[in-house]
Amino acid sequence: METPNITAYLKTYCGWSEGVRAIFRKYNLPYEEKDIIQNPAFRWEMEQKSGQPLSPCVEINGTMLPDISGEEVEQWMIANGVVQASDTAPDAPIDSACSDEQHAAMARAQPGVIKFVG
Repeated sequence: METPNITAYLKTYCGWSEGVRAIFRKYNLPYEEKDIIQNPAFRWEMEQKSGQPLSPCVEINGTMLPDISGEEVEQWMIANGVVQASDTAPDAPIDSACSDEQHAAMARAQPGVIKFVG
């Protein structure tokens, strides 16, 4: 399988965002992470591309998956032949909301830059 081109619009500290990251780690997939908390321009870009303000949003090979969980990203990638199903457990919950601690951490976040992972 070819390595997919993935851009993930994620929050710095967020259960949903960490679930998406966990799926990319599970399948050892490189991706471009655009932190919409640390860089408001990425939030604007995400909203323009996805047509809505909710995150995470993940673009895979030109297809935008708006407001999606890690579980849904995995299901989409399997259904569309991006990855083959794996019984390996992800290293973080893939379908859970932000904790109070994550919300507090987001409130303290400082502006940052784009991050390449993988």
